[in-house]
Amino acid sequence: MGIEIKPSDLYYKYRRNKEFRDEAKFTGKPDKSLYDRDDLYDVIPMLEAVMDELHCLDANVLHRLEELAGDEMPKFIRSREDVFDFLVSVMQEVTGVGDA
Repeated sequence: MGIEIKPSDLYYKYRRNKEFRDEAKFTGKPDKSLYDRDDLYDVIPMLEAVMDELHCLDANVLHRLEELAGDEMPKFIRSREDVFDFLVSVMQEVTGVGDA
């Protein structure tokens, strides 16, 4: 699908950690790198990947993912691949979006 999310599509505002902007971002599993849930440059690639996995373009789902990733996701979930798995799993369970 290749969804593209712009900062203006997001409900929340995120800091732009320019120091790490050019570092590799989440493109899929495996990825054991730590996820920064407050950095726009980490948030957007993650949300794009999750929305692609769910085959979803719904802004309400995107905003719900933001809530999950920022406020509700347990702090022990730290790697990018674990964040991805958590977000996909919860959204499929709660909404049925992306179920095969």
